[in-house]
Amino acid sequence: MTSTIDAGVCGFIGLGLMGMGMAKNLLKKRQHHLIIWNRDTGKARDLATAFPGRVTVANTPKEVVSTAQVTFSMLSTLEASAAVFEGPDGVLAGTGPSTAIVDCATLTPERMAEMATQVEEKGAIFLEAPVSGSKGPAEQGTLIFMCAGDKALYERVAEDLDAMGKARYFLGAVGAASRMKIVVNMTMGGMLACFSEGLGLAKAADLPLEDLLEILDGGACACPMFKLKGPHMLRRSYDAAFPLKHAQKDMRFAVELGDKLAQPLPVSAAANEVYKRARQQGHEDDDFSAVAEVTVHHDKQVNGGAANGKAGRA
Repeated sequence: MTSTIDAGVCGFIGLGLMGMGMAKNLLKKRQHHLIIWNRDTGKARDLATAFPGRVTVANTPKEVVSTAQVTFSMLSTLEASAAVFEGPDGVLAGTGPSTAIVDCATLTPERMAEMATQVEEKGAIFLEAPVSGSKGPAEQGTLIFMCAGDKALYERVAEDLDAMGKARYFLGAVGAASRMKIVVNMTMGGMLACFSEGLGLAKAADLPLEDLLEILDGGACACPMFKLKGPHMLRRSYDAAFPLKHAQKDMRFAVELGDKLAQPLPVSAAANEVYKRARQQGHEDDDFSAVAEVTVHHDKQVNGGAANGKAGRA
Protein backbone atom coordinates (compact mmCIF):
# COMPACT_ATOMS: atom_id res chain seq x y z
CA MET A 1 0.00 0.00 0.00
CA THR A 2 1.32 3.46 -0.82
CA SER A 3 2.15 5.54 2.22
CA THR A 4 -0.33 8.30 2.97
CA ILE A 5 2.30 10.53 4.55
CA ASP A 6 4.59 11.32 1.60
CA ALA A 7 6.15 14.75 2.07
CA GLY A 8 4.67 14.79 5.56
CA VAL A 9 6.25 15.43 8.93
CA CYS A 10 7.77 12.32 10.47
CA GLY A 11 9.13 12.16 14.01
CA PHE A 12 12.20 10.31 15.21
CA ILE A 13 13.23 9.87 18.85
CA GLY A 14 16.62 8.35 19.72
CA LEU A 15 19.70 8.89 17.53
CA GLY A 16 22.07 6.32 18.99
CA LEU A 17 24.03 3.59 17.20
CA MET A 18 20.87 2.40 15.45
CA GLY A 19 18.62 5.44 15.32
CA MET A 20 21.04 7.73 13.48
CA GLY A 21 21.38 5.36 10.54
CA MET A 22 17.64 4.74 10.44
CA ALA A 23 16.83 8.45 10.45
CA LYS A 24 19.36 9.11 7.68
CA ASN A 25 17.75 6.46 5.49
CA LEU A 26 14.34 8.06 5.97
CA LEU A 27 15.83 11.37 4.87
CA LYS A 28 17.71 9.92 1.91
CA LYS A 29 14.98 7.66 0.55
CA ARG A 30 11.73 9.35 1.55
CA GLN A 31 10.45 12.90 1.19
CA HIS A 32 9.57 13.49 4.83
CA HIS A 33 10.59 16.44 6.91
CA LEU A 34 11.92 14.97 10.17
CA ILE A 35 11.33 16.44 13.60
CA ILE A 36 13.80 14.80 15.95
CA TRP A 37 14.77 14.56 19.61
CA ASN A 38 17.77 12.96 21.24
CA ARG A 39 19.19 13.16 24.74
CA ASP A 40 22.56 14.12 23.21
CA THR A 41 21.51 17.33 21.49
CA GLY A 42 24.79 17.46 19.57
CA LYS A 43 23.79 14.42 17.51
CA ALA A 44 20.47 16.01 16.69
CA ARG A 45 22.15 19.22 15.57
CA ASP A 46 24.63 17.25 13.46
CA LEU A 47 21.77 15.55 11.62
CA ALA A 48 20.05 18.88 11.01
CA THR A 49 23.28 20.31 9.63
CA ALA A 50 23.76 17.33 7.32
CA PHE A 51 20.25 17.75 5.85
CA PRO A 52 19.60 21.51 5.74
CA GLY A 53 15.94 22.44 5.62
CA ARG A 54 14.84 18.84 6.12
CA VAL A 55 15.25 18.44 9.88
CA THR A 56 13.82 20.27 12.90
CA VAL A 57 15.36 19.67 16.32
CA ALA A 58 12.67 19.51 19.00
CA ASN A 59 13.17 20.50 22.62
CA THR A 60 11.21 17.55 24.03
CA PRO A 61 9.77 14.18 22.96
CA LYS A 62 6.34 15.71 23.59
CA GLU A 63 7.02 18.30 20.87
CA VAL A 64 7.98 15.57 18.40
CA VAL A 65 4.88 13.46 18.97
CA SER A 66 2.44 16.37 19.00
CA THR A 67 3.85 17.65 15.68
CA ALA A 68 4.56 14.53 13.63
CA GLN A 69 2.04 12.41 11.78
CA VAL A 70 4.03 9.28 12.67
CA THR A 71 6.82 9.04 15.25
CA PHE A 72 9.50 6.36 15.24
CA SER A 73 11.29 5.67 18.52
CA MET A 74 14.58 3.81 18.98
CA LEU A 75 15.74 3.74 22.61
CA SER A 76 18.23 1.24 23.96
CA THR A 77 16.97 0.17 27.40
CA LEU A 78 13.86 -0.23 29.52
CA GLU A 79 15.05 2.64 31.71
CA ALA A 80 15.53 5.01 28.77
CA SER A 81 12.17 4.00 27.35
CA ALA A 82 10.35 4.68 30.61
CA ALA A 83 12.03 8.07 31.10
CA VAL A 84 11.35 9.28 27.55
CA PHE A 85 7.91 7.73 27.22
CA GLU A 86 6.41 8.65 30.57
CA GLY A 87 8.26 11.82 31.60
CA PRO A 88 6.41 15.14 32.03
CA ASP A 89 7.51 16.24 28.54
CA GLY A 90 7.62 12.72 27.17
CA VAL A 91 5.90 10.78 24.43
CA LEU A 92 2.66 10.18 26.32
CA ALA A 93 2.36 13.86 27.18
CA GLY A 94 2.18 14.67 23.48
CA THR A 95 -0.05 11.77 22.48
CA GLY A 96 -3.56 12.44 21.20
CA PRO A 97 -6.17 11.01 18.82
CA SER A 98 -4.10 11.85 15.73
CA THR A 99 -0.89 10.27 17.08
CA ALA A 100 0.82 7.22 15.61
CA ILE A 101 3.78 5.63 17.45
CA VAL A 102 6.16 3.04 15.98
CA ASP A 103 8.54 1.75 18.66
CA CYS A 104 11.61 -0.02 17.28
CA ALA A 105 13.42 -0.78 20.54
CA THR A 106 14.17 -4.22 21.97
CA LEU A 107 12.07 -4.27 25.14
CA THR A 108 10.15 -6.93 27.00
CA PRO A 109 6.77 -8.01 25.57
CA GLU A 110 5.16 -6.80 28.79
CA ARG A 111 6.66 -3.34 28.41
CA MET A 112 5.52 -3.08 24.80
CA ALA A 113 1.99 -4.13 25.77
CA GLU A 114 1.95 -1.54 28.55
CA MET A 115 3.05 1.20 26.17
CA ALA A 116 0.48 0.15 23.57
CA THR A 117 -2.30 0.31 26.17
CA GLN A 118 -1.22 3.77 27.33
CA VAL A 119 -1.15 5.06 23.75
CA GLU A 120 -4.49 3.50 22.83
CA GLU A 121 -6.14 4.93 25.95
CA LYS A 122 -5.40 8.36 24.48
CA GLY A 123 -7.11 7.43 21.23
CA ALA A 124 -3.84 6.93 19.34
CA ILE A 125 -2.39 3.93 17.49
CA PHE A 126 0.73 1.87 18.22
CA LEU A 127 3.02 -0.50 16.34
CA GLU A 128 5.90 -2.39 17.89
CA ALA A 129 8.67 -2.86 15.35
CA PRO A 130 11.96 -4.14 16.82
CA VAL A 131 14.70 -4.87 14.32
CA SER A 132 17.27 -7.54 13.57
CA GLY A 133 20.56 -5.91 12.63
CA SER A 134 23.22 -3.69 14.17
CA LYS A 135 24.93 -0.41 13.33
CA GLY A 136 26.05 -1.42 9.83
CA PRO A 137 22.63 -2.64 8.61
CA ALA A 138 21.00 0.44 10.18
CA GLU A 139 23.31 2.66 8.12
CA GLN A 140 22.89 0.53 4.99
CA GLY A 141 19.11 0.29 5.25
CA THR A 142 19.17 -3.51 5.51
CA LEU A 143 17.45 -4.08 8.84
CA ILE A 144 14.76 -6.73 9.31
CA PHE A 145 11.61 -5.41 11.00
CA MET A 146 9.45 -7.61 13.22
CA CYS A 147 6.12 -5.86 13.69
CA ALA A 148 2.95 -6.33 15.72
CA GLY A 149 0.02 -4.21 16.80
CA ASP A 150 -2.09 -1.94 14.60
CA LYS A 151 -2.19 -3.57 11.14
CA ALA A 152 -3.41 -0.39 9.43
CA LEU A 153 -0.43 1.53 10.84
CA TYR A 154 1.90 -1.25 9.66
CA GLU A 155 0.55 -0.81 6.12
CA ARG A 156 0.68 2.98 6.42
CA VAL A 157 4.40 3.03 7.25
CA ALA A 158 5.35 0.17 4.93
CA GLU A 159 7.43 2.34 2.61
CA ASP A 160 9.20 3.92 5.57
CA LEU A 161 10.11 0.49 6.92
CA ASP A 162 11.31 -0.49 3.46
CA ALA A 163 13.54 2.61 3.36
CA MET A 164 15.21 1.47 6.59
CA GLY A 165 15.21 -2.28 6.04
CA LYS A 166 15.36 -5.15 3.59
CA ALA A 167 12.48 -7.18 5.03
CA ARG A 168 9.49 -6.79 7.33
CA TYR A 169 7.08 -9.19 9.01
CA PHE A 170 3.71 -8.61 10.68
CA LEU A 171 3.29 -11.07 13.55
CA GLY A 172 -0.07 -10.19 15.13
CA ALA A 173 -0.89 -8.62 18.48
CA VAL A 174 1.53 -6.42 20.43
CA GLY A 175 4.10 -8.56 22.24
CA ALA A 176 4.60 -11.06 19.43
CA ALA A 177 7.26 -8.94 17.72
CA SER A 178 9.23 -8.48 20.95
CA ARG A 179 9.07 -12.21 21.64
CA MET A 180 10.38 -12.92 18.15
CA LYS A 181 13.18 -10.38 18.59
CA ILE A 182 14.18 -11.97 21.89
CA VAL A 183 14.37 -15.39 20.23
CA VAL A 184 16.48 -13.98 17.38
CA ASN A 185 18.93 -12.21 19.69
CA MET A 186 19.10 -15.18 22.05
CA THR A 187 20.09 -17.42 19.13
CA MET A 188 22.66 -14.91 17.90
CA GLY A 189 24.17 -14.40 21.35
CA GLY A 190 24.39 -18.12 21.99
CA MET A 191 26.06 -18.71 18.63
CA LEU A 192 28.72 -16.09 19.28
CA ALA A 193 29.42 -17.39 22.79
CA CYS A 194 29.89 -20.92 21.41
CA PHE A 195 32.08 -19.61 18.59
CA SER A 196 34.19 -17.80 21.16
CA GLU A 197 34.58 -21.00 23.15
CA GLY A 198 35.71 -22.78 20.00
CA LEU A 199 38.38 -20.16 19.43
CA GLY A 200 39.44 -20.48 23.05
CA LEU A 201 39.74 -24.27 22.88
CA ALA A 202 41.71 -24.08 19.64
CA LYS A 203 44.07 -21.57 21.22
CA ALA A 204 44.54 -23.75 24.31
CA ALA A 205 45.29 -26.70 22.00
CA ASP A 206 47.97 -24.61 20.22
CA LEU A 207 46.08 -24.62 16.90
CA PRO A 208 46.29 -21.79 14.33
CA LEU A 209 43.19 -19.66 14.86
CA GLU A 210 43.30 -18.14 11.37
CA ASP A 211 43.09 -21.64 9.93
CA LEU A 212 40.14 -22.41 12.19
CA LEU A 213 38.27 -19.40 10.80
CA GLU A 214 38.87 -20.62 7.25
CA ILE A 215 37.85 -24.19 8.07
CA LEU A 216 34.61 -23.06 9.69
CA ASP A 217 33.85 -20.69 6.82
CA GLY A 218 34.32 -23.47 4.28
CA GLY A 219 31.95 -25.94 5.89
CA ALA A 220 28.47 -26.29 7.33
CA CYS A 221 29.30 -23.87 10.18
CA ALA A 222 29.85 -20.98 7.78
CA CYS A 223 27.84 -17.89 8.66
CA PRO A 224 28.17 -14.15 8.06
CA MET A 225 28.50 -13.38 11.77
CA PHE A 226 31.48 -15.69 12.30
CA LYS A 227 33.14 -14.37 9.13
CA LEU A 228 32.65 -10.76 10.28
CA LYS A 229 33.41 -11.08 13.98
CA GLY A 230 36.14 -13.74 13.94
CA PRO A 231 39.04 -11.55 12.75
CA HIS A 232 38.09 -8.80 15.20
CA MET A 233 38.01 -11.32 18.06
CA LEU A 234 41.52 -12.52 17.18
CA ARG A 235 42.80 -8.92 17.03
CA ARG A 236 40.88 -7.97 20.19
CA SER A 237 39.26 -5.13 18.24
CA TYR A 238 35.80 -4.43 19.60
CA ASP A 239 34.43 -1.19 18.17
CA ALA A 240 30.77 -1.43 19.07
CA ALA A 241 28.27 -2.33 16.37
CA PHE A 242 26.09 -4.04 19.00
CA PRO A 243 27.21 -3.20 22.55
CA LEU A 244 27.82 -6.19 24.76
CA LYS A 245 25.65 -4.76 27.54
CA HIS A 246 22.67 -4.82 25.17
CA ALA A 247 23.45 -8.37 24.04
CA GLN A 248 23.50 -9.49 27.66
CA LYS A 249 20.26 -7.61 28.33
CA ASP A 250 18.61 -9.54 25.49
CA MET A 251 19.98 -12.86 26.75
CA ARG A 252 18.49 -12.02 30.13
CA PHE A 253 15.14 -11.21 28.52
CA ALA A 254 15.24 -14.62 26.81
CA VAL A 255 16.01 -16.51 30.01
CA GLU A 256 13.20 -14.64 31.77
CA LEU A 257 10.78 -15.49 28.96
CA GLY A 258 11.84 -19.13 29.16
CA ASP A 259 11.12 -19.13 32.89
CA LYS A 260 7.64 -17.71 32.32
CA LEU A 261 6.85 -20.34 29.69
CA ALA A 262 8.54 -23.22 31.55
CA GLN A 263 10.77 -23.65 28.49
CA PRO A 264 14.24 -25.05 29.27
CA LEU A 265 17.05 -22.82 27.97
CA PRO A 266 20.20 -24.33 29.49
CA VAL A 267 22.57 -23.24 26.71
CA SER A 268 21.28 -19.67 26.66
CA ALA A 269 21.36 -19.45 30.45
CA ALA A 270 25.02 -20.49 30.40
CA ALA A 271 25.80 -18.01 27.60
CA ASN A 272 24.15 -15.25 29.60
CA GLU A 273 26.60 -15.90 32.43
CA VAL A 274 29.54 -15.58 30.03
CA TYR A 275 28.30 -12.19 28.80
CA LYS A 276 27.80 -11.10 32.41
CA ARG A 277 31.40 -11.98 33.14
CA ALA A 278 32.55 -9.93 30.15
CA ARG A 279 30.57 -6.98 31.51
CA GLN A 280 32.25 -7.41 34.90
CA GLN A 281 35.63 -7.25 33.15
CA GLY A 282 34.78 -3.82 31.75
CA HIS A 283 33.60 -4.66 28.23
CA GLU A 284 29.95 -3.65 28.44
CA ASP A 285 30.36 -0.77 25.99
CA ASP A 286 32.49 -2.80 23.58
CA ASP A 287 30.98 -4.85 20.78
CA PHE A 288 29.41 -8.09 21.94
CA SER A 289 32.26 -9.96 20.25
CA ALA A 290 34.27 -8.90 23.32
CA VAL A 291 32.85 -12.06 24.88
CA ALA A 292 36.14 -13.45 23.52
CA GLU A 293 37.89 -11.75 26.43
CA VAL A 294 36.35 -14.39 28.70
CA THR A 295 37.02 -17.50 26.63
CA VAL A 296 39.89 -16.69 24.24
CA HIS A 297 42.06 -14.01 25.82
CA HIS A 298 41.47 -14.73 29.51
CA ASP A 299 45.16 -15.45 29.95
CA LYS A 300 45.85 -11.79 29.11
CA GLN A 301 43.48 -10.39 31.70
CA VAL A 302 45.10 -8.38 34.49
CA ASN A 303 43.10 -7.34 37.57
CA GLY A 304 39.80 -7.98 35.83
CA GLY A 305 40.62 -6.03 32.64
CA ALA A 306 42.55 -6.39 29.43
CA ALA A 307 46.33 -6.42 29.80
CA ASN A 308 46.71 -3.28 27.72
CA GLY A 309 43.71 -1.40 29.07
CA LYS A 310 40.57 -1.26 26.92
CA ALA A 311 40.91 -4.25 24.63
CA GLY A 312 41.49 -3.59 21.00
CA ARG A 313 41.42 0.21 21.31
CA ALA A 314 44.19 2.06 19.48
